[in-house]
Amino acid sequence: MKFFIGIVPPKEYKRKIVEFQTRWKNNLLSDLVEPHITIKSQGGLTSNKNWLRDVEKLCEDTAPFQLKINTPAFFDDTVLFLRVEARGINELHRKIVNAVNPEKDLIKKYRELDDYIPHLTLGQTHYGLSSEELKDMAILAEEELSPYPVFDVNFLRGYQEIESNKYKKFMDINLKEKS
Repeated sequence: MKFFIGIVPPKEYKRKIVEFQTRWKNNLLSDLVEPHITIKSQGGLTSNKNWLRDVEKLCEDTAPFQLKINTPAFFDDTVLFLRVEARGINELHRKIVNAVNPEKDLIKKYRELDDYIPHLTLGQTHYGLSSEELKDMAILAEEELSPYPVFDVNFLRGYQEIESNKYKKFMDINLKEKS
């Protein structure tokens, strides 16, 4: 059983992204997981859930923050994503990774810590699209997914694998209550 932790965009924008993704019949991504920004990948998030208490405690001490989704970009020519800007998102990622304390090879495998780039994936060749389709998708994303939202992040969402590479909401973890 695998887990990861993410940030969910606002409901209306999430719906807009799913509608956009499903216009490409062979884009399997929207069938596998809802649109999200990964804050902590699978490495170290074991089925015994010993990590959960540390993550919850860390979230209790983390103030809500603003996040801006931004223009499309690529990892090589295999992954199309929307850029993400948020003050403190890299630091929150680092704190969670350090709290979970995965093996060094898992940190490298999942591109964490110094290799972490917050993003929201729209499509990738691994999940059915060609590089050419991704290029076409990027052009349309610029037109159809803007204006890009700015929103408050008040919670993180834990995801659990329910079948091979298919993830559903496991739980939401609230950030620090405003005083």
